[in-house]
Amino acid sequence: MPIGNDAEYVHARLEPADGMTVDEDYIVMTPDAPLMEIKKSTAGWSLTESRCESTGEALFNAPIPQDFIVSPDTWDGQTPNAGLAVLMPDKKTIRQTQPFAHCEEGGFGTSQYVFADEDLYGDGFYGAHGGSGLSAIGGALRVGELTPESGPIRHALKVNLFEMKNIYYDEETKGYRWPAKAADATAAERYYADRSYPVVKDCRMGALLAIPAWMDLDSLQLNTEPARILAQAFQDYGAYLVDATGWNVYAIITEWGPDGRFMDEFEKNWGFPMVDFSASSPWKQDMDKIFSNLHVVTNNTAETPGGGGTPRQSLAPPLAIRY
Repeated sequence: MPIGNDAEYVHARLEPADGMTVDEDYIVMTPDAPLMEIKKSTAGWSLTESRCESTGEALFNAPIPQDFIVSPDTWDGQTPNAGLAVLMPDKKTIRQTQPFAHCEEGGFGTSQYVFADEDLYGDGFYGAHGGSGLSAIGGALRVGELTPESGPIRHALKVNLFEMKNIYYDEETKGYRWPAKAADATAAERYYADRSYPVVKDCRMGALLAIPAWMDLDSLQLNTEPARILAQAFQDYGAYLVDATGWNVYAIITEWGPDGRFMDEFEKNWGFPMVDFSASSPWKQDMDKIFSNLHVVTNNTAETPGGGGTPRQSLAPPLAIRY
């Protein structure tokens, strides 16, 4: 849903981050692949336990190619959020789970939490982002997007922020807002625990963050072409806050799956990595400019998605039903 001309904004006052990262959603759209058994692992986000090992019963079977390896040797970071969205054999059911691992070709997969099934042709709000309860497939930057030939991005994005500096909590709101249906279990202790900027109560889990309509994007003086494409998407569609980073970085949600890995495609296309901790690099400087100018769309509600009014862009056509 694009942002509308009735959108009301308040500056999110996001604090500067040490780096720019990604949070990868594993998106598997191979409904005719042989079924893989997914077993329970309670390793979660532990630094001492292995997600590759099963510690419980079988959770479900899903059509996932055996050569899609998600392991400490291939994933980004030590304990990624690892939300999986997989299209089931009926070609309409999306099953989501977290944190997924598949460490050996020919073997089983593991995960811990399984979320309610979603219909591919339904609303698609919810799923495997544990911090917010929001979808692991919707909003991710997909393979084939943000390339020199792909044109503008035509959907809302998803971002994670450092919760101790940027996400608000109180006993009334519980740290989240529509369309999120939850906040992190540690929200009361960690959200805004290390805040030096003025408090922004609207910046909660599920917030729609956007560059306001009145801002001239040229005024940002962005250095790189992918940043200019992203800035336009942030202004036209915004980005939903779906998870916390746990450390002082920004993260944009990207796809990894049998169809490819967005992070690899980005570096191949643009000649520099999407993950960047160099304060002097043009890309990191661009991300600082974008994130420091993000505002919360305060009237983004179920009744007025995107703030209501005339959308900044035309709506995408509905999915054709082919099952």
